[in-house]
Amino acid sequence: MPESVSRPSDPEPALGAAPIEIIRGDFPRGAFRAVIFDFDGTLSLLRRNWQDVMIPMMVEILAETGTGESSERLGEVVEDFVMRLNGKQTIYQMIQLRDEVTRRGGAPLDPLDYKRIYHDRLYEQVGVRVEAVRSGRVPAETMTVPGTRRLLESLTERGLALYLASGTDLAYVRDEADLLGVGPFFGERIFGALDDYRKFSKQMIIQRMIAEMDLDGSSILGIGDGFVEIEEVKRVGGAALGVASNEETRTGVNAWKRARLIRAGADLIIGDYRAHDALLRTLGLE
Repeated sequence: MPESVSRPSDPEPALGAAPIEIIRGDFPRGAFRAVIFDFDGTLSLLRRNWQDVMIPMMVEILAETGTGESSERLGEVVEDFVMRLNGKQTIYQMIQLRDEVTRRGGAPLDPLDYKRIYHDRLYEQVGVRVEAVRSGRVPAETMTVPGTRRLLESLTERGLALYLASGTDLAYVRDEADLLGVGPFFGERIFGALDDYRKFSKQMIIQRMIAEMDLDGSSILGIGDGFVEIEEVKRVGGAALGVASNEETRTGVNAWKRARLIRAGADLIIGDYRAHDALLRTLGLE
């Protein structure tokens, strides 16, 4: 059964901190040498609500095939594959969309065309947030998961190599990481979607980490809010910290994310990084 970390001797977590929930207690602790982070929803909130753009767009496209399926049914189909592929490059969700259109007898666009339509719609929201931060009207920290910077500082101070791997296009990830002030923690170890999508995956980045640093899988900590990074880190024997962040309120745990992260194999669940000291203790990094 899941358990929350709570010891009488622990200091009170920061105001509004979500509990640290242990799902699987036998995860590796302490001997971490490298950490792989997801970006959107894990560190950055600039692209919050991307699902509310992608899913309706796909439902609209599938409805045009004329199968007579209800919007509710199409929404269930789309939500299932969109979130199952969350963490992979966006193109994979668009490939699945193409396949769903074909399955319904429609004439699909190229997945890259679907991706462009999606990015155009998404950036109507994201662009406003990016420019608000860039202009100084909005503080960068309000567009990050609470406690992000302190956690990155603590992991760096302990000598861990930090990697950032996102399904968002690499150019956007680099720009937005720098905009939020987290880019320097990763240096050249920032990875994202490429035009040739076969040349990037989170599995590839984990294998690169293992090769570059001569790592055992158990010395890798994965931190993310999607299926892919959790599954891939567990596949090599690492520890997986699921971030069930509430991207709207910036506090508490998103129950829907939590359930999916547990299904993906997360060892621990948090909503944010405010309970910093307790989190480091739980990971064996105090």
